[in-house]
Amino acid sequence: MKNGKVPTLEQKKIMKAHGLNPDSWLVVKNLPDSLTIVSRMSLKKVGSKPKQRTISKEL
Repeated sequence: MKNGKVPTLEQKKIMKAHGLNPDSWLVVKNLPDSLTIVSRMSLKKVGSKPKQRTISKEL
């Protein structure tokens, strides 16, 4: 997995529309139709896979 990036303003709006707190998530992939994000809290846990979600950019 590549390093997650801090979401941009547009990405934060998409996350809020899906009911997610943008401060708790990092962007891994930014595709034209979807956004793959990973939880910051799951990255801190040792020995387990990080929690990933794929959300669509369409509202």
